[in-house]
Formats: sequence, structure tokens, C-alpha cells
Amino acid sequence: MSAGRSINTLSQSWGTPHKYVDAVKRVFGGIIELDPCSNEYSIVNAQTEYCLPKQDGLKETWDYPTIYVNPPYGIDKERKTTIKSWLAKCAHAYEEYNSEVLALVPVAANTTHWKKYVFTKAKSICFLYDTRLRFLVNGQDTGKGAPMACAMIYWGNHQSKFYEIFIEYGAVVDISNLIGEKIGADRKRYELFI
Repeated sequence: MSAGRSINTLSQSWGTPHKYVDAVKRVFGGIIELDPCSNEYSIVNAQTEYCLPKQDGLKETWDYPTIYVNPPYGIDKERKTTIKSWLAKCAHAYEEYNSEVLALVPVAANTTHWKKYVFTKAKSICFLYDTRLRFLVNGQDTGKGAPMACAMIYWGNHQSKFYEIFIEYGAVVDISNLIGEKIGADRKRYELFI
């Protein structure tokens, strides 16, 4: 649903609304180093942007300090990718490069990809108050509201800053207690649900 990717037969680029781009920049101290799924209409203005068809953000490096991701929400049949691919890459960038990553994604807490890459890898979630978030369509604020609730997911080590900024936009939940040793013995039971 975003960033230069086609969703089935749609050709529109769905962009992040201004207020969320501003909030992301505040979390990152003013600079977004990488936008791996940008498009010609993007207002993110990251220092490095990957745009299809020239660059596939899932195949390029994410070795950057701050990364903002508004991934396609549908299936990319040509590349055989889904939102699960993007969430996996977000978690990997945090684990491998110690990147701070923010991703604007649909709330899908019952899915395998949320269980595998959000609940056990991310640090915080902001369930946005905008229940039908209006994405920019081809750079214009003329779109309809999204048909699903959205959340901003945070992988990083500055949860308090994320909380301070995003509490204005939704219910912020610290999920860092789901990571690591606390899961320990319960991990096998948890993995049965994945």
C-alpha cells in the first residue's frame, strides 16, 4: 500500500501523513537515514531512499542508524513478498546493525509475522488513535481512510523517547518484557502458536 510497490493491480503510492513523518523524525533526532520503500511522491526525505523498480529495499542493505518503513500492505506477486518480509527485515536491522527502526503497519496481532517479528523482537507499539488513517495518495492528502487500524512499531533502545512522542498519537505499549530471558521456559509453548 505504499512506497512504489504495486498491490496486485493498483498503481498508487500510499505515503505517510505529515504528522507521522514529523513524529518519526523527532524520535530519530531529526534525521531519517533510510527509507527502504520510498516512492517519487514521498515526503519522508530520508538521506537514503530505495525506490522500485531501480532498487528493491528488501535486497539492499539496511545498515543505517535510523530507518523508517511504510511497507506495501499487500502481496507483491512479482517479487513474492508480503508485509512479513518487511517486518523480518526490520527485526534483522535492529538485531544485526543495532538500527533504530520504526514501521507503520496494519494491526494484525493474530498473524504469524506479528508473533515472530513484532512481539518477540520489537520494543514498543503505538496503536494509533487514527482508526482509519488517511494515507497520502500519490503525494496528495485526498485519500480515503485505511480499511484497517494501523500501528507504529519500534525496534530500538530508546523506548522512553518513543513513548514521549507517540503517546500523543495513540496507546503506546512497552513490549520489551516479551523479549529475552523472561520468555525462557515458556518459549516452546509460545512457538507452538506461531
